[in-house]
Amino acid sequence: MAGRVQARGMDTTDAKEHWEQHYGERDRIWSGRVNVRLAEVVSPLTAGHALDVGCGEGADACWLAGRGWTVVAVDISDTALQRATEVAEERGLSDRIEFAQHDLSDSLPDGPFDLISAQFLHSMIPFDRPRVLKRAAGAVRPGGLFVIVDHAGPPPWASKLAHHHEFPSADEVVGSLELDDADWERVRVEAVERQATGPDGEAGMLVDNVIVLRRRGGD
Repeated sequence: MAGRVQARGMDTTDAKEHWEQHYGERDRIWSGRVNVRLAEVVSPLTAGHALDVGCGEGADACWLAGRGWTVVAVDISDTALQRATEVAEERGLSDRIEFAQHDLSDSLPDGPFDLISAQFLHSMIPFDRPRVLKRAAGAVRPGGLFVIVDHAGPPPWASKLAHHHEFPSADEVVGSLELDDADWERVRVEAVERQATGPDGEAGMLVDNVIVLRRRGGD
């Protein structure tokens, strides 16, 4: 991506190189399955126009498209976007998904969107996440949903991870968005447990923040 944009000490070029290295470590990084909380929230909804923020290898975008949504899916990594594009083509979903490269610290696609999804938008490098999420909130259509899911705490095997990470509560995440309660309804703001398997096959319990916000207005 052209340009070098500062984001708390990490510029665009460095961020892109980091994520290219990350995705280059293996042929496939993620499971290829839709994030369970996104499916839980979105399954009852009527399909519309969605934005997948930090789409990775495209599992969520493809799931949405398979349920009738039109999707704009963005990521900084060329490798991730290429893999996501290939999956969409294999599943016959290319006509419903626009994959686009964005450094989220710099830009997001123009809205409005009926649904904006930010699933586990964490980073191992400096990243102004609250700023990105606030910008994304501004692209939600009146009546639309903003769905944020992230880690509420470290996994049991966190000692094996090589980086420090902060884990705000669901209420703290919402507070960081600085949204006007007159304009937004808190549909769901809570921590939820789920079973997971660690890097060496060990079982453990993870806790996710599940945040579902509806922009007031619309029909």
